[in-house]
Amino acid sequence: MNATSPEAAPGRIVLLTTSHRVAPGLLSWPAWQALHAADRVLCADGAHPQLPYLREAGIAVDENAPTAEQLIDACAGGRTAVVVATGEGEPALTDGLARLAGSGRVSMPDLELLPASYDLPGARLLDLVQVMDRIRVECPWSSQQTHKGLAKYGIEEAYELVEAIEEGDRDELREELGDVLLQVVFHARIAEEDPESPFSIDDVAGGIVAKLIHRHPHVFGDETATTPEEVKEHWLRTKAAEKQRESVTDGIPLGQPGLALAAKLASRVRTAGLEVPLPTGGGLGYELLAMAVRAEAAGVDPEAALRVAARTYRDAVRAAEGVSPQ
Repeated sequence: MNATSPEAAPGRIVLLTTSHRVAPGLLSWPAWQALHAADRVLCADGAHPQLPYLREAGIAVDENAPTAEQLIDACAGGRTAVVVATGEGEPALTDGLARLAGSGRVSMPDLELLPASYDLPGARLLDLVQVMDRIRVECPWSSQQTHKGLAKYGIEEAYELVEAIEEGDRDELREELGDVLLQVVFHARIAEEDPESPFSIDDVAGGIVAKLIHRHPHVFGDETATTPEEVKEHWLRTKAAEKQRESVTDGIPLGQPGLALAAKLASRVRTAGLEVPLPTGGGLGYELLAMAVRAEAAGVDPEAALRVAARTYRDAVRAAEGVSPQ
């Protein structure tokens, strides 16, 4: 037998990986080609979600977990073996193949890693939904939470997100965005249990998708917008038609911080082109109102400006105490 005879050909091993975030059976065309052309298809997990779809496609799957040596023997004579990887990725098998390849004593088959399905952008959100669902069922604290009980955490997380943005800390920003996202998913999970008007995270996402498309006719429709100002005009016009509000002040949450509330009111008045003189009265509140209106007109966020000044004041206090600045 010479080195080029079919009996001497080392064959081919294909490690087929799939994403659990993609519906079973939705595999790439190269994956289906490899599966149909294989001399043997193996899978160590008899409950693997892909198996029913592979068998429906006429592919015979052996439910066993061969060792590296056994898999190499199965490829002798130029045969191809496809291993449908489990969620763990077959570390024992791949480590064994690596050891044999490094020994130099074995004629190794060609090795190929073939991703059969890929995560789309946002796929990890599915993991978050699944984790939240389990926590809601099994965690003694989480299972008892209500919308009202979680409200304070939503406010805290929003402020921490703003602080991370203002501090310019990228790692902190990523973490705080995750904390805010958790609040959304947590509330949506609680909402599923409402006996009269339940909704899910899919309803939440579907609602905001529809709103974004409707309020961006210059992107998804026939309107034209070339400047940020024109985009804002589109947004306000479509929003007004949706809400059918009687006043430009409708929809402004009055529970927000005072400076932010004053600036929001001033922004609505200015955008609507109204001439509304500021109320006169004694006391610091009216002075703060006037300052917030002036800041908004100048394009300054009064809340952010005050936070910057307050941090400077905090550092001065710490310096007076002989404490190092944060």
